[in-house]
Formats: sequence, structure tokens, C-alpha cells
Amino acid sequence: MQGIPLLKARAFLLAGLLLASCAYADEPIVVPPPLQVSFVDRASATAQDAIDHAMDLIGIRYRRGGSSPESGFDCSGFVNHVFREGIGLVLPRSSKEMSKSGEAISRDELRPGDLVFFNTMRNAFSHVGIYLGDNQFVHAPRSGGRVRIEDIRDGYWTKRFNGARRVNSD
Repeated sequence: MQGIPLLKARAFLLAGLLLASCAYADEPIVVPPPLQVSFVDRASATAQDAIDHAMDLIGIRYRRGGSSPESGFDCSGFVNHVFREGIGLVLPRSSKEMSKSGEAISRDELRPGDLVFFNTMRNAFSHVGIYLGDNQFVHAPRSGGRVRIEDIRDGYWTKRFNGARRVNSD
């Protein structure tokens, strides 16, 4: 006896669902377009956006040839990733090629977001980092290391400083 009312309830529920889906068949289904970053949004992104992204990556391990948080970073892979993801700016892949991008600036003109270059492998511009301000820069240092912040006034970095470039014009 109890099975018949339950069976009727299921039949009414199924009929109601089917009829409800038909009631709106003439209305168009609107699918929003994929979210894209506009040229204006990219142009208004700031060096601080890149720095914020770089700070989120502190502690990621170094990996020669690496260019993602999942695989690890080498110095140029780190800088390239930060600027691409942080502000939509695609830089060359190697530190040597990056050293030709943007505007050359002197050490006393450094602003947060500028690229700083070092001779760490007996080659000019063989290492790159991102200047943070207050004599600090963030970089992916070397095999066995992790993305970290260093003081540009440290003797090691002072002796090896090669120059700086401004690639973001804010």
C-alpha cells in the first residue's frame, strides 16, 4: 500500500521536471566569453603587480632551464614568468637577451620592478633579478637554492653588478 503513493509521487515529480525544462526552451542560452586581459589592463599594470607576483614565488626551488612554479625556475625563467603573469609583459628568455630590453638605467636610478644584472659565470649579464627597492632584489639564485631576496650591497653582488634596465614604464 505504501508503494503506490510513493510511485505516484515519483511520476508527478518526473513529469514536473520534464515540463519545467520545456517551458523555457525558447530562451537563448547565454555563455559568457572567456575572460581576456585587455591591452588597456595590461598597459595599466604596474611594476608593483610584478613585484607582488614575485613575492608569491619566494621559496620555489631553482632548476636550470626552469620557467614555472611547478618545475622550478632559473633566474631568467623566474623573471620572465613574473613579468608575463604579473603584468602581461613577455620578455626574452635569457638574461643576456633581457639585458637588451627596455631602457638602460644607472644604479642610482633603480626603482622597484627594474631588472638588475650580474656577471656570475664570467659572462656579462649571466644573471638577472628584480629590484624591490631599499637595495633589495629577488631572484632564483643557483642550483640547490630557492627564489629569495638579497641585498644588492652585499660584496658578492656589488662586485658582479653589470647594470640595470627598466622594462615597465609606469
